[in-house]
This record gives sequence, C-alpha cells and structure tokens, in this order.
Amino acid sequence: MAKISSTRQKALLRKYSRNIKFLMTLASICVIVFTLPKQAKFSYDIEKGRIWNQKDLISPYNFAILKTQQEIENDEKTALASITPIYQLDADIGNRERDGFKGDLNVKWHTAGLKDRQKAEYMATGDQLLKEVYDRGILNLNPKYQQTSENYPITILEKNVATDKNTAELFTKEKAISYCDNALNQQKNLDKAFLLDLISSRIQPNLNYDNKLTSRLEKEAVDGLSTTRGMVQKGEAIVLKGSVISDEVYQKLLSYKKAFEDNARISGDPLLVLLGQFLLVGIAITLLMVFLYLFRKDIYEDNRLVSLILLVVTAMVFTLSMAIKLQLPNLYYIPYCIVPIIIRILFDTRLALNIHLLVVLIAGFFVPNSFEFAYFELTAGMVSIYSIKNLIRREQFLISALIITFTYFVAFLGISFIRDGSLKTIDWMDFVPFIVSVLLTLLAYPLIYIFEKVFAITSDITLIELTNTNAPLLREMAFSAPGTFQHSLQVANLAENAIYTIGGNSLLVRAGALYHDIGKLENPLYFIENQTGFNPHDKLQYQESAQIIIGHVRKGVELARKANIPEIVIDFIRTHHGDTRVDYFYHSFLKNFPEKIIDENIFRYPGPIPFSKEGGVLMLADSVEAASRSLKEPDEKSINDLVDRIVKYKLDQNQLKDSNITLKEIETIKTIFKRMLMSIYHVRIDY
Repeated sequence: MAKISSTRQKALLRKYSRNIKFLMTLASICVIVFTLPKQAKFSYDIEKGRIWNQKDLISPYNFAILKTQQEIENDEKTALASITPIYQLDADIGNRERDGFKGDLNVKWHTAGLKDRQKAEYMATGDQLLKEVYDRGILNLNPKYQQTSENYPITILEKNVATDKNTAELFTKEKAISYCDNALNQQKNLDKAFLLDLISSRIQPNLNYDNKLTSRLEKEAVDGLSTTRGMVQKGEAIVLKGSVISDEVYQKLLSYKKAFEDNARISGDPLLVLLGQFLLVGIAITLLMVFLYLFRKDIYEDNRLVSLILLVVTAMVFTLSMAIKLQLPNLYYIPYCIVPIIIRILFDTRLALNIHLLVVLIAGFFVPNSFEFAYFELTAGMVSIYSIKNLIRREQFLISALIITFTYFVAFLGISFIRDGSLKTIDWMDFVPFIVSVLLTLLAYPLIYIFEKVFAITSDITLIELTNTNAPLLREMAFSAPGTFQHSLQVANLAENAIYTIGGNSLLVRAGALYHDIGKLENPLYFIENQTGFNPHDKLQYQESAQIIIGHVRKGVELARKANIPEIVIDFIRTHHGDTRVDYFYHSFLKNFPEKIIDENIFRYPGPIPFSKEGGVLMLADSVEAASRSLKEPDEKSINDLVDRIVKYKLDQNQLKDSNITLKEIETIKTIFKRMLMSIYHVRIDY
C-alpha cells in the first residue's frame, strides 16, 4: 500500500480542518452527555435556614418523609442494643474434660506420693468441681460488648433452645480456676496444689461466641428499620412562600426531591432526558467554539489547540460525572480550579474565564445546591486566574493556592452565616473538602508540562526557563559571541518594556530577543559587535559577506531546533529581519560595480516578515539598538532622529503590515525606545 507523504498529509488536514473541528466538538459533547447522570433535574435549590421565595409548593402525590441521618443512626443503635450476642453451648466439652481429668489423675497418682486410700476422694472432688463449673458455663468475654460494663447479657443456644443470661452468672476460665481454688481451701486433708493443677488443665470454654449468627441477627434488625417517618399527602403544602426552611420543612423538601427523582426514573422518558442534556451541553460547547472564532481566531484555526481545550473541558466534566456515580461524599473534593489555571497558563485570561464559566454552568445542572456550588467555584476560579495573571515565579502556584483557600474560606463563612445565623453551629469539617480540592489543584503544574509536550505548546513557565541566561545556548553565546550576547540583552530590555506598555506577552518577546541572533554563534567574528579590530569581510566579495550575514537566520533556526527551543520562539529568529536588504553590502556593491547587474535577492533576507505584535516590536528594537551603536556622539537629537528614521524605514518597507501594531502603539514604542536609549547612553535632557 502506497504511503501518503507528510506534505500530502498536511494538505489533507488543512482541507478537512473544518470537518475535523466539527467532529471533535461533536465527540466532546457526546462523551460529556454519555457520562452525565441520566435523571430528571429537580427544579429547586434547597438550603436550610433560608426563606422560601418560590411560590407555595404543594405536593402532587403522596410520599413518605425520610428520616435524617442522625435519626437513622439512633434507630440503628437502639436496634443493635436489642440484639444480645449468641453463644453456642458445647456440652461434649464438659464430659470430655472430666474424663480427661480422671485419666490424668490415674497417670500422675503413682508419682505424687499420696496414699492409695485417698485416690477415690481426689477423683470425686475434682470431678464434682469440673461438673459444677461446666454446668454453670465457661466463656471468653468479648470486648465489643464491654463498652459500658464488664458484664453484658447474652443468649445461650443449646440444641436450638435459647436461654437468656448475664455473663456475671457465668465463669471465665480465670474465674472458674478461682472458684475451684476457694472450694479446695475447704478440703484440709487433700493436696490442694496437686489437685488444682489437674483441674486447671481441664478447664476450657464450653460457651462459644457465634459471630456469624449474631451478625446476621444484627443485620436483620438494622435492615428491618424504616427509613421514613410519616407521610405527606397529595395536595398538602410542603412549604409556603415567605416561610423559613426549618429542619422539619428541609426534611420534607429532601423527601420530595427523592420521590421526584424516583418517579422521574420510572415514568420519565429517558430519551427526552438524554435529548435535554445533549441540548444543554451542546449550547455550552458551541458557545465556546463561537468565542474562539470571534475572539481567538488563531486558536480556532489550530485543531491541535482546539483538541486540547475540548480535552480539558471534557475531562473535568467526566470527573464530576464519575464522582456523582460513585457517590463521592462531597463533590467539593474535585479540583475545579485546575481548569482555569491550565487554560490561563497555556492561553490567556479571557479564554480561561470563559471556559471555567461554561464548565461550572454544565456542572450546576447535576450538583445539589446549584447556586451555592456556582458561587463557590466561580469566585475561586476567578481568583485562581487573577492570582497568576503574570506568572514569573514558580512559587506563585503556592501563593495562588493560599489565595484560593482563603477565598473558599470567606465564601464558606458567608454561606454558613446565611444558612445558620450562628458561628457555633458551623461544622468546620465541612471545609476539609475545599482544602483537599486546593491541594489537588497543584496537579496543574505537572499537567501543564504534559500538555506542553503532547500538544507542542509553550507556556510562561517554559519561557521563564528559556530566559535564564544560564541556559546552554545563551551561556555558549556569552562565551563565544559576547558582543552579540550584550546586544541581545539590550534588545530584550527595549522590546520587553515596549510590549509591556502597549500590551502583549513580555515573557515571549524577551525569550525571542535573547535567542534572535543565536545563529551568529557559527561565525561570531563576521559580525561587527564581536570584532576587536580585524574585519574578515575585508577579504570577501560583497555577495559572500551578505550571504554570511543573512545565513545567521537559517543557522539560528537550525541551532534552536537542535536545542529543542519552541517554535514560537524560533519564529522570532526567522522574522526579526523580515525580508529587508543587507543595505551596507548592497550599496557598497552598487557603488563599486555600477556597470554590473546583480540580483537584489542575493542581498535580501528570506523572511517572513513579523506576523505578531511581539515580532514587530522585536524587529524595531533590534534595528534601533544595533543602529544606536554607530552613534559617535549620542545626544537627545541624534537618538530621536535615529529612532524616527529606523521606524519609518521599517514602515516604508512594509515590514510591520502583518504585526497588528497600530500607529498609536508605534508612537508609544518610539517614545519608550528614545527614553531608554538616552538612559543607556547617559544623555542629559534639557528641561
């Protein structure tokens, strides 16, 4: 079978990009709908202590009032207390041990040095004592039933005949031996130690605890308990408008919700429930795609990025669905803030807020107390986005986690005060799920790394690592091409300040500035900033010199890719000269060889021109900084003229037409460049 070339594959992907996008969107909707709980949604949010602002709620049918969890636990304790532990009587043990005693006595009698005429008396006394203790019963006490008292009531089964007794009436092995010891004290003519030793070795429990039967009786008692108390009749008012939701009313509302969901499962059409979920989820995901199309066209056009966003959204809703199906004790254990953090770091603030809003809206249909849930998660999500607006240090993750926890805590207090109106009634253990959720949110850090590698995305964290001057390529440049390294640092400062002022990714432009001339590592002495007197271009033709200068772009791309520098940074290497000419060598050639015809493209960079605001700013910063080094007497006028001339030249050459930079922003950039250059060259400004 013939293989499709990579070029052909890319062409097919571009051709069917819209179809692929549609299929990914549909697949995401289907996965979310498939995993969501298939039940009708109860129409009311229930919160104890709040005023019922809805219309009078009248019961449409009869339903039982559910007991509270505390009532159920109390009933279970009462039911279990009514079940006495079962002990089985093994009568054979007593007979067997008595026979064994007689045998032991016969064996040891001859070595005991006692008179033969007393043997019968020893035999009768020992046998009588064993009969007495076994007739009363011997058992091992069970600590499970000694919570309040050492002794407890039990039921003894002998051939399926039950007898109720208390362990105080029975022997343990220790008590039986003590009883025999006291009895032998009355027999002055017998060797007590000899006889007690024989008796003690033959005392074993003949009442055995029947755990299986006792547990079965306890289970039957608990299973037989009713989970309801009373009924609400059809037409009866459950709660009236304006009334406070008391404990009793709250329990009726919970019971009505349970009855409603049970009836919906029996009488409701599951296909309509499925259709309703499909419509709701479909609207939410479609709104997300519309947002991308209108405001982030760059992401919308890249199916790789769209698939990442849909994956994150689907995974979060899937996690929520699994938590509901597995009946997680508290749905606030789920780290909802992980989604806005990941999207914010990989993309931007607006997209993160938009996606978090849609995820919470979808989840709100399937969690209890939807408004309370939405308030908790929307506020926490907004705080998580704001707290990492400019991620420049790793510890900001921990700071963000603390701020999110504080936000949860304040919201928790506020809702608790509204609900209970008392500080004493707050159950502080209810806040534990929020703490767990925040701790799980820290998983965003390794997830971001995984997404970066799988989807070839560059986050601010990676840019921070790239801008470290101890990075391998930058260290090599500082050693092999120190002039270029210093030039790159100055360009980075100029570009970063400019882009920060007009709006853009300052970390990205700094990374691009530091690496934009990395290709000069191959022949550093051919570039004037690294020369110390000798100029190798003096021995070359102008065309050759131009090709060496132009070649640093191609070589820079090769070095960067070899070092696994992200493509978004490599774009700065490719575009920082656009498709301009190497004017010095071009005009030198025309001046010295006016009669010759030369292809101008030999002296022109291959491009492309910058296609982002950051790329355009870097191009201007690079040209201005390089040109400023040629100023013999830098002063305010010469610097102003230089910056104006360089910027005008780039505009005249159409180098900034794809950069999305406005004329107003260009004026701002010029002002920043002038001020910084005058500061660098210590120019005194006349006031």
